[in-house]
Amino acid sequence: MLRFPLLSLGTLLLLPGCGTSQPAQNATAPEAAAPVNYGAATPAKSKPFKTETVATFDNPWALAFLPDQRMLVTEKPGGLWLVTASGNKTPVTGVPKVHFEGQGGLLFVATSPDYAQTQHVYLTYSEPGEGGDGLALARGTLDLNASQPTLRDVQVLWRQLPRGAGGQFGGYIAFSPDGRYLFLTSGERQRFTPAQDPDQALGKILRLTLDGKPAPGNPQAGKTGATVIGLIDPPENTGAAAKAAVRKAEMPAPNLTPAETWSTGHRNPYGLAFDAQGRLWETEMGPQGGDELNLIEAGGNYGWPVVSYGKNYDDTPIASPAGNAKFREPALYWTPVIAPAGLAFYNGNMFPDWRDSAFVGGLAATALVRIAFDGTTAREAERWDMGARIRAVMAGPDGALWLLEDGSDGRLLRLTSPRAG
Repeated sequence: MLRFPLLSLGTLLLLPGCGTSQPAQNATAPEAAAPVNYGAATPAKSKPFKTETVATFDNPWALAFLPDQRMLVTEKPGGLWLVTASGNKTPVTGVPKVHFEGQGGLLFVATSPDYAQTQHVYLTYSEPGEGGDGLALARGTLDLNASQPTLRDVQVLWRQLPRGAGGQFGGYIAFSPDGRYLFLTSGERQRFTPAQDPDQALGKILRLTLDGKPAPGNPQAGKTGATVIGLIDPPENTGAAAKAAVRKAEMPAPNLTPAETWSTGHRNPYGLAFDAQGRLWETEMGPQGGDELNLIEAGGNYGWPVVSYGKNYDDTPIASPAGNAKFREPALYWTPVIAPAGLAFYNGNMFPDWRDSAFVGGLAATALVRIAFDGTTAREAERWDMGARIRAVMAGPDGALWLLEDGSDGRLLRLTSPRAG
C-alpha cells in the first residue's frame, strides 16, 4: 500500500480547468508540508486538444525548432532529420558516430541562442571509445544551402571521462535566459555513488560557456578535482554500490568537473527548462518510485543516492529525504513512477489557460502531464493518457504542443486547440 505525505488544505486548490489530477492525501498537515506525491493521479476523461500525426521515426529522442519553424529530430540509432511542419523529412549528414545500445545513442538536439548569426547546433550522444562509452556534447554548423542538409565543423566541446558501463546518460540541454551559458544534465550511469563524488561529472547538472568551458560564477569556479578517481560498474542497488569493487581510473589533467558543476546528487535527469521568471527546473527519474520535479539552485545537493522517495528495484529501502537538511527536497514527486521524459514551459497563444504551465512526457505512464505553478510551488494539474510512451515534449513557435513517442515507429504529434482552424 502506498503511503502519501500529508498536505495543507490550501494545496488541494487546483487552477481552473485542471481536470482530475489530484493528490490522494488527506488535507491535515502543518504549513511546512512535505512535497506532494502525484503518482496515483488519474488521467482526465477527455482531452482538450486535437492530435495530428506529422511523421514517424526510428526511436526518436528529441526535437528542436529552427527560426523558419522547421525542426531537427534525433533518432537514437544515430539519425538526424530536418522536418517540415507538414512532415516532410530530409536526412542531415555529418552527425558524429554514436554507440546505440540500451539507453545510449544520439540524444538531445538544441539550436544555439545565437543561431541566427552562427547556425550552431548542439548534440548530445553516447560516445564510444576506450573502456566503454560516455556522454558527449558536440557542436556543429548547420548548412542548409548544400544539396543535402549537413552539419559542418563538428567539434566535441565536452565529454564524460573516463568512459565505462551503464545507461542513464542524461544529456538534456537548457540555455540561460541571457543566452550566455549552457546547462547540461549528466546522468549517474546506474552507478549510484558517483552522483555524490565532486570529482566525477556523473549525477550532476553542469553550467558551461557556449564553447563547453566551465562557466564563470559557478559555485566552485576555478577549482580542479583529482585526476585519479574510483570507477565502478553498475551495481545491483545502493547497498551494493557502497561495497562495490573500485578500480582506479585516470582523468585528463586538469580535472575541471568541480568548476563545471552547478548542482549535484541527481539520478537520471531527463528534462531541463527555464520558466518565464528565469528559474531552472529539472525532471528526474527515480528508481522504483521517487520520480522528481526539482527547482535547481546553484550549489544544491539533491540527494541521490543517499536519499530518495523511491526504493531499490530489489525492494531494499533507501533513506527518505524528509527532514534531511543536507539535501534539497523535490518540488513534487511521483510514486508510482511516470518515468518523466522531457520538460517544456508553455507561453503560447493557442492554449491561453496553459500559459506558465510546464509539460512533461511520461514513458511508464504513457501520458502527457501538465504542471501548474504558484511561484516555486508546483502541482500536477492535469494528466492525459496518450496511449504510448512519450519521449519528448516541446512548445512550438506556432503555439501548438509537439510530442515525440518512444519506440521504433515513434510518431511526431502536433497537439492543437479544438478551436484552431
